[in-house]
Amino acid sequence: MGKGWKPLMPPNLAMKTTRSFPAVWTLVLCTSMAVQAADDLDKLKQAATEAIESFKKADSTLTPNFEKATGYAVFPKVGKGGLVFGGAHGQGIVYEKGQPVGKATLSQATFGAQIGGQVFREVIFFETQESLNAFKKSNFEMAAQVGGVAAAEGAGQTAKYRDGVLVFTQPVKGLMAEASIGGQKFKFEALP
Repeated sequence: MGKGWKPLMPPNLAMKTTRSFPAVWTLVLCTSMAVQAADDLDKLKQAATEAIESFKKADSTLTPNFEKATGYAVFPKVGKGGLVFGGAHGQGIVYEKGQPVGKATLSQATFGAQIGGQVFREVIFFETQESLNAFKKSNFEMAAQVGGVAAAEGAGQTAKYRDGVLVFTQPVKGLMAEASIGGQKFKFEALP
């Protein structure tokens, strides 16, 4: 390009294009993130559906709970580990009257005699609209005493709601020995 070279477009148009370049990349990045979030949500919904089928297969007496409960939260994969101090984390889908209405995050911190690591599924049934609404307000905590019932054939018939909540767990992999103290906390986010 020699001394006499001039841009093919007027200078004022070239400036507008240069200034809008970051805005275009921001738009592309935000769109890409929205598509990724939608993909992640679709994968989480699919995993929750598979977890529901796994619970029903492990205990056919759970099927009425899925049909009659006001709502339920399904966590298809909760990772847990610890050595004296421990923790757990997982994401799930919240259903109301059988329809997905939100996404939930489970977190837990524990202290006490514990060693190992495991992955498990968890489903929380809500007996009343009040218990489901409390969960959806993101101020829901389960005390350590509200233990999960292991999903095994017939367990669904004998398990009882406690404070409007009934919890079932199902091991996926790993092993953990513990006698620790700590409850689960949840954060709810409504689906768009």
